[in-house]
Amino acid sequence: MIPVQRVVSDRIIKSSKGTCEIKVHPLVNPNILSQRYATREMNAIFSEEGKARYERDLWLAVLNAQKELGLEIPMEAIEAYQKAKAEINLGLIKEIEMRTKHDVKAKIEAYNIVSGDYEYLHMGMTSRDLTDNVEQLQIKKAGRILLGKYVSVLQHFLDKADEYRHIGIAARTHHQAAQPTLLGRRFAMWAEELHSHLTNYEKYLDSYPLRGIKGAVGTQFDMANLMGSPEKAGLLEEKVAKSLGFTEILNAPGQVYPRSLDYTLISHLVALASACESFAKTIRLMAGYELVTEGFKEGQVGSSVMPHKMNTRSTERICAFSHLLKMYSDGASRLAGDQWEEGDVSCSALRRVIIPDAYYASDGLVETALTVLNQMGIYPTIIEEELDRYLPFLATTSILGVALSHGMGREKAYNIIKTHAIAEALRMREQGTQKNNLVHSLAQDSDFKASGITADELNEILKDRTRFIGNAYNQIDAVKAKVQPLIQRHST
Repeated sequence: MIPVQRVVSDRIIKSSKGTCEIKVHPLVNPNILSQRYATREMNAIFSEEGKARYERDLWLAVLNAQKELGLEIPMEAIEAYQKAKAEINLGLIKEIEMRTKHDVKAKIEAYNIVSGDYEYLHMGMTSRDLTDNVEQLQIKKAGRILLGKYVSVLQHFLDKADEYRHIGIAARTHHQAAQPTLLGRRFAMWAEELHSHLTNYEKYLDSYPLRGIKGAVGTQFDMANLMGSPEKAGLLEEKVAKSLGFTEILNAPGQVYPRSLDYTLISHLVALASACESFAKTIRLMAGYELVTEGFKEGQVGSSVMPHKMNTRSTERICAFSHLLKMYSDGASRLAGDQWEEGDVSCSALRRVIIPDAYYASDGLVETALTVLNQMGIYPTIIEEELDRYLPFLATTSILGVALSHGMGREKAYNIIKTHAIAEALRMREQGTQKNNLVHSLAQDSDFKASGITADELNEILKDRTRFIGNAYNQIDAVKAKVQPLIQRHST
C-alpha cells in the first residue's frame, strides 16, 4: 500500500496580538467558476472578505438599533466599530478560529480587536442571526446584479429582433425545415421567454423575506430579554431589515430560514438561463450550417488539428452553465423541507457550494451571452440559399390551399403533395443538388392537371415570400411593446 503523503507549507500571519504560525495546504484548488468565469463584482459579494464586510454591516445595524431603542452603548464604541469596519484581517480570524473552533466567535473577537477591544458585538444574538441574514443579504445583492445583466440580455434580444426583422429563414421543428419565418422573430421568441422569467424573478427579489433577529429557535427570547420587551425586539428587527434593504421579514421561522427559499431561488436562475440556452443551442445549430457566426475572431483557434474549424465555444459554454444550474436546482430541492423541528445545519455544506456557485455560473452565462450577442454575425447569402432550397417544401400548405380551391378533396390533395414532396426530397439528397423541382413535378401530376392547376399558378405562390411568414412582423412588435415597461424600470 502506498502511504498517503500530506504536504503543507508554513505561512506566518501577523496580527495585532503578535504572530501566529498557520499551516496552509498548498494543494487546495480554487473554485473554477469563481476564478475563470465570474466577474469581479460577483466574486466580491461571495468572497471571504466581502462576507466579513456584510457581517459587520449587520452588527453595526444591530448596535445602532439597540442604542436608538435605549440600550446603553457608548457612542464612541459604535464610532470605533464603524471606523474599523474595513480592517478585515482574514489571517487573524483564521488564527482565532483554530483556537476557538467556531467561525462566528472568531469573527466577533477579530472585529473587537481592531475596534479597540470593545465588547458590544452580538448582544442578544445567536450565530444564525448573523449567518442566515448575511447569506440572504448576499443572495439579494447578487440577485440585483444578475437581474440588471439579464435585462441587458433582453434589450440585446430586442435589438437583434429589429436588426434581423427582414431576414427570412427556414424555420425548423424537430430540426426539420417546416415553414418560413423571420430571423428577427426567433430573437423575439427568446426575448418573450426571458421577459416572462425576469418579471417573476423581479417580484421574487422585491418580496424576498429576511429571517430577522430571531434567536436560537426563532422566538426572539434573547433579544426581547435584552431589550426589555418583545415590542422592542420587533422594532429592532424592523430597523435592521430596513438598513439591509429588506421590506419583508419572516414572522415565525425556526433556527434557519426555510431552505425552500433556496430551492425557489435556484429555480428562478434555471428559468432565467432557459432563453439563453435555447438561443445558444440554435446559434450552434445555425453555425453548423454556416448561417451565422458567434463571433470568431482573427487569431482564434477552433481546433488544434483542423485549422478550418470555427467552433462555437462560447455558446457551448452557455449551455454548460445552464446544465450546471439544473444540477444545483436538484441539490437545492433536496434541502427544501429537510430541516428537523426548529432547524439544523445539516444543509450547510451543500449550501456553501450551490448558492455561490449558482450565482457564479449565472454570472458567467449572462456575460458570455452578452459577448455573443455583441459579436455575432449572419451570412445572408447562405441563409437565402437555404430558404430557396426548402421554399417549395415550406409552401406545401399554401399549395394544398390552391388544390382545395380547385375543388380537389383535402386528403387526396394532401397525399399527392406528400408523394411528390418525399420523392423530390430523396432525389435532391441522392443527387446532391440544391435545385428543388417540386412545383414542376406537381404541375405535371395528372390529377392536378385535371383540376386545372397550372405551373404558373403554383410558381406564383413562391414569388412573394412575405406571404409565408404569417403574423411574424406583428409578433415582433407585440413582444417589443410587452417588454418595454420592464426595460424602462431598469434603464439608467
